[in-house]
Amino acid sequence: MTDSPYAYSLAHAEAGWAWRIFDEDGETIAQGLDLSQSDAQASVETAIRMAASEARA
Repeated sequence: MTDSPYAYSLAHAEAGWAWRIFDEDGETIAQGLDLSQSDAQASVETAIRMAASEARA
């Protein structure tokens, strides 16, 4: 991914992989849970692209 004003975390949880995306102020802008780490990473990347698109609009 290119430089972005967003940060994210991935954490292994009992039910799968939990992810959370933060804006520059540290506020959570999206979160979710996926069964695999690769699915969670893909969800993060999609959510960041969506957030960036909304910010440009």
